[in-house]
Amino acid sequence: MSPYILLGFLVAGILHAFVRPSAMSRHLGGRGIRPVVKAALFGIPLPLCSCGVLPAAVSLYRRGASKGATTSFLIATPQTGVDSIAATYSLLGLPFAILRPLAALLGSVAGGFAVDRSDKDEEKAVCRLSTEDDRLPEGFLARCIAAVRYGFVDMVASVGKWLVIGLVVAALITVFVPDSFFTSLSQYPLLAMIAVVIVAIPMYICATGSIPIALSLMLKGLSPGIAFVMLMAGPAANFASIILLGKTYGKRTTAAYVASVVVTAILFGLAIDLLLPASWFIPPTTSLHEACHTDLPVFDTLCSALLVALLIFAAISHRHHNHSHKISTDMKKTYKIDGMACPHCSANVEKTIRALDGVEDVVVNLSAGTAEVTGDASAAKVSEAVRLAGYNCTELAEA
Repeated sequence: MSPYILLGFLVAGILHAFVRPSAMSRHLGGRGIRPVVKAALFGIPLPLCSCGVLPAAVSLYRRGASKGATTSFLIATPQTGVDSIAATYSLLGLPFAILRPLAALLGSVAGGFAVDRSDKDEEKAVCRLSTEDDRLPEGFLARCIAAVRYGFVDMVASVGKWLVIGLVVAALITVFVPDSFFTSLSQYPLLAMIAVVIVAIPMYICATGSIPIALSLMLKGLSPGIAFVMLMAGPAANFASIILLGKTYGKRTTAAYVASVVVTAILFGLAIDLLLPASWFIPPTTSLHEACHTDLPVFDTLCSALLVALLIFAAISHRHHNHSHKISTDMKKTYKIDGMACPHCSANVEKTIRALDGVEDVVVNLSAGTAEVTGDASAAKVSEAVRLAGYNCTELAEA
C-alpha cells in the first residue's frame, strides 16, 4: 500500500498549497441539489479523517455554506480520499476502488438533500471568518515546499496514527479470531452488516486504516459486501463526530448524517453480495500467499521504508511540540479544548488562537486537551475564536 499512500499524501499537499479555500466555499451556499453535489465532489478527493474534516466543515458553514452542503461534505470526505482510493485499488482491487467513491457520492448527496428538505428552522446568521486563512504561499517554489511539508509532515501526523491502528486491528483479527466465527456469521449477511456497523462506529478508524481491516474480514470468510460496510461506516461515523455535530448543527442534521452513512453502506453491501459477481472482489493479495518467499520489490520496499520514517518523524515532532515552549510569564492562561482528536485538530486550534491580537505564544497539548496561551488576549476573545473554529473552549481556573 505504501506507494499509493505516499502518492495520496502528495496530492493532499498540492490541494492544500495550490487551491484557495474561498474559491471552494463560494460555490456551497444556498439550498438545492447543486451545492450539495458540489460539496460531495469537493470532499471525495480530500484525504481528511472524520476528526480532521470537522473543523473544515465548520469553516465552510461559517463562511456561508448551507447545512445541506455541509452535511454532504461531512459524509463524503472521511469515507474516501485520493490516498484511500489508491490504497483500496492496491489492496482490494479495482471494483472496490470504483464503488467506494460512488457510494460516498450517492450517500452524501442523499444526506445533504434530506437535511435541506427537513430543516424547517430559519437560517442562522453566518459568522464570517477572517480571510487570514485564505492566503497562499507566494511563488511556485514556495507553494511546492508548502505542499511537501503539508503532505508528508502534517497529513502523515494526522492520518498515520489511524493507519497504524488499522493495520494492528487487521493483524489481531487475522491471528486471533477463528475462521468458524466469520463463516457462521456470513450466513446472515444483513445481521453481519449491522454487527459491523456497531463495531465500526466506536472503532474510530480513518479511510485508509479501514482497508486492511476489510481485507482481513474477507480472508476470514466474510462476504465482500460485509467488508464494504466496514470501508464506508468505519471512517464516517464515530462518537466524537456525532457529539460535536449535535452541538454545532442540531439533532436533526446529526440524525440525517448518521442515517445516510449507515443506510448507504448497508444498501451497497447488499447490492454487492446479491447483484455483482463474487469473482470481481477477490483481493489481489490473496493470490500472492504462495509467493511469500519471493524477493521483496525494490521500489515498494523503499516506499515502505520512507513511509515508516515519515511516521516516526511525525510522532517525534508531535511529542516535541507538545512538551516544548515552556515560557515563564504571568500572562499565561490555560484553556480546556473539547473536540480535538488528531494532530490536524490541534494544529487548527493553535493557528486559530495564534492569529488573535495580543497572543504571543500558544502551546496546544493534544493528549491533555488543553491550550496554554501567553499574552493579553481576553478569555472571551480566545473562547469565541476557538468556538468558531468548531471546538468548545473553557478557561481553566488557576490552581
